Amino acid sequence: MKRIFYGIGIVMAVVNACVAEEKKPNVVVIFLDDSGYGDFKPFGDPAYATPEVEKLAKQGMRLNQFYVPQGICSASRAALLSGCYPGRTKVFSAHGPGGRGLEPKFMTMAEMLKKHGYSTGHFGKWHCGDQAETRPLARGFDEHAGLMYSNDMWRFHPVSPKHWGKKPLQYWENGKVKIEDVSKKDQESLTKWATDYSVDFIKRNKEKPFFLYLAHSMPHVPLFCSKEFQGKSGKGLYGDVIMEIDWSVGQVNNALKEAGVERDTLVIFSSDNGPWAAYGERAGVTPFREAKATSFDGGTRSATVFKYPAKVKAGSVLDKAICSIDLLPTVAHLTGAKLPTNEIDGKNIWKMLGGRGDAENPHAYYAFTTGRNLECIVSGDGKWKLHKPHGYRHVVEGGKGGMPGRQAGKKIEWALFDLENDPEEKVNLFEKEKEVAARLKKLIEGHQQKF
Repeated sequence: MKRIFYGIGIVMAVVNACVAEEKKPNVVVIFLDDSGYGDFKPFGDPAYATPEVEKLAKQGMRLNQFYVPQGICSASRAALLSGCYPGRTKVFSAHGPGGRGLEPKFMTMAEMLKKHGYSTGHFGKWHCGDQAETRPLARGFDEHAGLMYSNDMWRFHPVSPKHWGKKPLQYWENGKVKIEDVSKKDQESLTKWATDYSVDFIKRNKEKPFFLYLAHSMPHVPLFCSKEFQGKSGKGLYGDVIMEIDWSVGQVNNALKEAGVERDTLVIFSSDNGPWAAYGERAGVTPFREAKATSFDGGTRSATVFKYPAKVKAGSVLDKAICSIDLLPTVAHLTGAKLPTNEIDGKNIWKMLGGRGDAENPHAYYAFTTGRNLECIVSGDGKWKLHKPHGYRHVVEGGKGGMPGRQAGKKIEWALFDLENDPEEKVNLFEKEKEVAARLKKLIEGHQQKF
């Protein structure tokens, strides 16, 4: 009889193990605004401490060549949530108050996961639509609190565009305006509020699968942080803001651990684009060429961490090119959710993220735009980058005290760069590597015909 019960116990243990293994993973996306590639260790070596992002990287996989398809706010966020290129959704650049944003015909990651039984929450900056049909609660989120667009789109902006400069900046909570006119004092709490909402969301939803989209308004100018972090870095306001964001990452990480769901939670940490270099001392740093609002790597390559303790080896590194449009189909694969019925551009790259060293990128290339204009592509293996002739903004001198500096318009002709040996895009090999250039030009032509 004892042997029978012992045998049953073994069977039940195996069954329980299988059930645990098949548990739907939680998904947490932490998306910063205008953060530089070198703002956090281990990607850069800032003069202030960022222990929580360092810890996150040690616990997961560091993605050294992670791209967004356009280095500007709304376009980047819509691409992340929809798995589509800006050319498909027609969400370009950054919309202002009342902007349409991402059309409802394009399913978001939140809608996809909600249909799959997930609780969904978004806290922080939205910037994917400021109309009834395009705000968070209409796009798959059960809960939301934060700004509908960038924190500089308010009446205190020193150089506000006429179409939104005098409008109040509103803070929303679950479909209603909580603060009609956000003050400078309120801005000091934006990072803390988004963090507190996120931690509370994790605690309340630990017994069921959840999707948390924490999209910080910082370090986009104007810069603000809570009193606890003012002056803490000793390196100016930008360092203080980054240290508070780092603290926020730690709060979310600890909440997952305390809730007992850390092992089965996928955490993605990244930024919507590179630093807004025009603001000089109040902008981040990048080792790559140019910055935000350009298609050079300084504008489109973001420091990224992919943590999933159940399936991703701690301390691992991926040096291959991948893009934010791939996150939706990859999350669908990991969660078992059904892909959107609308056409998407991203592909499942789990083989690359899951530790398959020999796994190749399923994409032949990634395309990069500024506004509506296709400007360059990166080969699927991440080695080559081809720019077609286009203009771009170059920062001549960074600003001080929250004011933008001097910029000048420049132009680049056909240019081929070897990103493996020249990630700063300095040496033009267009004439020397003619076969590679011809192959990539055909890919550009094909992409332009599609979009």
